[in-house]
Amino acid sequence: MVLADEVYQDNIYDDDKEFISAKKAAHELGLIEANAIELASFHSTSKGLYGECGHRGGYVEMVGFDEKVLDHFYKLASSGLCANSNGQIMTALMTRGPQPGDASYERHEQEKTTILTELKAKAKMMADGLNAIPGFKCQPAQGAMYCFPRIENMPAKAIEAAKAANSTPDTLYALSLLRSTGICVVPASGFGQKPGRYGFRTTFLPSIEEMEKALQQFARHHEEFCQKYA
Repeated sequence: MVLADEVYQDNIYDDDKEFISAKKAAHELGLIEANAIELASFHSTSKGLYGECGHRGGYVEMVGFDEKVLDHFYKLASSGLCANSNGQIMTALMTRGPQPGDASYERHEQEKTTILTELKAKAKMMADGLNAIPGFKCQPAQGAMYCFPRIENMPAKAIEAAKAANSTPDTLYALSLLRSTGICVVPASGFGQKPGRYGFRTTFLPSIEEMEKALQQFARHHEEFCQKYA
């Protein structure tokens, strides 16, 4: 069974890359035709390009599942007392947006292009800004809305302090950053990583002005953190 989270399929920032769905890959490998895979593909209005978090709309397409499983799935989905009308409307707009000739088509395409262009620029800005901090290394974001910088010079005393507190160096660092700057990041240890790697996940959704300030705060805090645990 494969659960495919494909909510960022429109957020592609590398001109040489494209979104490939898990269903397409499974089809090209012959897995669907051979009934050799159970695939559930997810998409949502609350992530990706649309980012309408408050509406909580989305769908799951299930391929290769037994009919009895699907019957129980539909029974569970139908047990809700009230339909999430706003979410359903947003999902319909996401999957079947304005078409050429519709009154809102040109404006919709213009806004979509503007959002993607800004996200692409901010993705580069965040990666470049983090890479400019001594001790940081960050791969450019090819999609989605996050960067995962690696801290290459995590002080040995910080590692020891985290161990003594029954925590991880990533968490120690993230809490220090939060207390010092108010910036909240997610410790990379929560995502699973190779032993000896330290870092965090951050986003590039804020405005360019806010990101400029945040990058300055990242650099200031890292210097202070390294001095504290030198």
